[in-house]
Amino acid sequence: MPDVRFFGAPPPLDREAKVADGVWRVPEETPVAFVYNGRNYAVMLATPGDLADFAVGFSLTERVVDALDEIEAVDIHQSDAGVELHMKIAPEKLERLDLRQRRRNLVGRAGCGVCGLESAETFFEKLPRVSAIAAKVNEAALLRALEEFRNHQSLNERTHTVHGAAFARTDGAIEIAREDVGRHNALDKLLGALALKGDVASDGFLVMSSRCSYEIIEKAARRGVCAILSLSAPTAFAIRKAKEANVSLYCRTASGVTAIL
Repeated sequence: MPDVRFFGAPPPLDREAKVADGVWRVPEETPVAFVYNGRNYAVMLATPGDLADFAVGFSLTERVVDALDEIEAVDIHQSDAGVELHMKIAPEKLERLDLRQRRRNLVGRAGCGVCGLESAETFFEKLPRVSAIAAKVNEAALLRALEEFRNHQSLNERTHTVHGAAFARTDGAIEIAREDVGRHNALDKLLGALALKGDVASDGFLVMSSRCSYEIIEKAARRGVCAILSLSAPTAFAIRKAKEANVSLYCRTASGVTAIL
């Protein structure tokens, strides 16, 4: 378990904004820098909440580290100008990071998880095949997860703008959820929270408020997720990547839920 320390006052998650017909609550979006052993690696625009979860989840899904115990410490520096996540990782992982840093310059935006990738070949890296759950998720569990999901999106309830990612047990009970302006950021936060709790991602399924795009499949598969329920249909590329990784896909429809894979 990494040692986590916070420095500075946390930025607000949302704030009031004057608009033509009154005042809205809008989500905050701030630069979040990932720094490993003093090396700047990436900057993502994100909602400045659940930052320890974000630090861990991003490090795992980006394959900076392979396991939680390879992150020794996380120092979170917060200010009005943004957030810096300073992480101390195992020396052998730093060598791999330095090699990757020569090949990529990753600057993320809320709507894009692949900004700055050097080559399209990255999209076609073969994903690991996850171990299938004993049976397909049944419809009752999927519907229960959709119903409970509404009660786990407090920031979206205020702003009607942000994405949510949740982990549900096989019976559909929502165990934990995270929110962010970026769907892949929300998923990183969720997967980081699961890792910090010691939960195994294959013991349930994911619920995503967004469409299921390829980077959702990639991040989920690399953490052993077996099934994903999204509120919008997946892309064709996401379906191909899900087949490759043996991930089951479900989508909300007007009549309930539909099995894609």
